[in-house]
Amino acid sequence: MYRRTFLTSLAALGVAARPLLAEAPAAAAVAAPAPAPAPAKSWPIGPQFYPTEVAVKPELAVGSIIVVSDKFFLYHIIAPGKAMRYGVAVGRSELQFRGQATVARKVEWPSWKPTPEMVKRSPGHYARYAENGMAGGPGNPLGARAMYLYQNGHDTGIRIHGTIEPSSIGHAVSNGCLRMVNDHVIALYNTVELGTPVTVY
Repeated sequence: MYRRTFLTSLAALGVAARPLLAEAPAAAAVAAPAPAPAPAKSWPIGPQFYPTEVAVKPELAVGSIIVVSDKFFLYHIIAPGKAMRYGVAVGRSELQFRGQATVARKVEWPSWKPTPEMVKRSPGHYARYAENGMAGGPGNPLGARAMYLYQNGHDTGIRIHGTIEPSSIGHAVSNGCLRMVNDHVIALYNTVELGTPVTVY
């Protein structure tokens, strides 16, 4: 069932074997965006990653989230034919999540605990947090907000979350999660409902 829905979503985006939500003239999946608004404060990211309203194909489901990993963009469909586009950091190539999921949990200032796989890959960085993790707060790697992605009722371990490293936006650096500038993830968090479908290409 997931495969059929995933392929249907690919078709709606105007992609075939290689998923790509290219920004182009109106006939393509996403039209050229309006000029990016000035940031509320100085973010250490390229202006292309500022929140920007863009045109998308009208058949994309309102409320859904689409992530195009190789472009480092997250699209939140806010109305028929319209989306808010945000810059994200994604997982390193061998750790990138692909497929469909659902936002099943939302947490403000979430606590964090590395997965056993993370500890095994990099004990020097993560072993000290393996048992007790880290309480939520400004120094927590998950930042100000987190949306937890589930598949078939099971936690994938993947989150859309804030970051204490905003300069990572636009890069493939994470352990699989999708990072956003804290201001941006707060804005997204406030408009996303539990049960929101997420597709990551």
